[in-house]
Amino acid sequence: MSVTPEQQAEIDALRANPSKTLRAVSEGMEKHLYSAIPVLDHGFVRVIDYMGDDAAICQAARVSYGKGTKSVQNDEGLIRYLMRHWHSTPFEMCELKLHVKLPVFVARQWIRHRTANVNEYSARYSILDREFYIPAREALAAQSVVNNQGRGEVLSDEEAAKVLEILKGDAARCYDHYEEMISDEGQAGLAREMARMNLPANIYTQWYWKVDLHNLLHFLRLRADAHAQYEIRVYAEAICKVVADWVPFAYKAFEDYRMGAVTLSAQMVDALRRMLAGEEVTAETSGMSAREWREFEGMLKG
Repeated sequence: MSVTPEQQAEIDALRANPSKTLRAVSEGMEKHLYSAIPVLDHGFVRVIDYMGDDAAICQAARVSYGKGTKSVQNDEGLIRYLMRHWHSTPFEMCELKLHVKLPVFVARQWIRHRTANVNEYSARYSILDREFYIPAREALAAQSVVNNQGRGEVLSDEEAAKVLEILKGDAARCYDHYEEMISDEGQAGLAREMARMNLPANIYTQWYWKVDLHNLLHFLRLRADAHAQYEIRVYAEAICKVVADWVPFAYKAFEDYRMGAVTLSAQMVDALRRMLAGEEVTAETSGMSAREWREFEGMLKG
């Protein structure tokens, strides 16, 4: 994990000087504050700050009629009800701010979730480090023949060795040229904002990313899914562990009603009802397209 000496010094100083507070505190989240969780070869996720906990979700939901019931059992039941019936605003009362170090091509996927506040390390003002994501041997796979957005079979040893040699060579060569272009040895050198265009998409960048819990759970539902690209999925899985400690009731409801659930179309519901009534339903009589029928069968078979 590539935490710089300066970042590590900041982490150590902050963890060594805890502050007293009157605000609600999540004991599960406190252990994650300022601790860097390693991801990929040089990346990490670390919690900078957070607001709210499970109780804050319930407080927001009950605002229309005061305190209401306050037992732990009722709080958990309320959160599950809110998740089950897609009530989103109570979950927006909790927020999380992360410091993330990630490859640029992963950041370009991540930024498509336009529901967070982001401040990224600027290569216009600073020089990027010589750090590149080089996949592990087992992560190198061919293009999937059934999914245009996914991977298929793992490459052979010979093919993998060739790919790794290309990735490492290209990364080193591009960075050498980047340094050469911005060199100021007797010359002004090319502006950093222009020199950065030569860097490959596997170089690492960093950002602060702040998001409310509702939108964070939507991000995790998509990016922690088994079908998500591996390189962003491992970041989502690291964040899942943090969220599970931060808001355990909300995260358990999320696992049950989002991650572990399926969505049925009207045609799927109709087909299921007919099956339960003893009728034999086929792809031709289901009213579904061939692809939707395959998905339906996959849901039933698990």
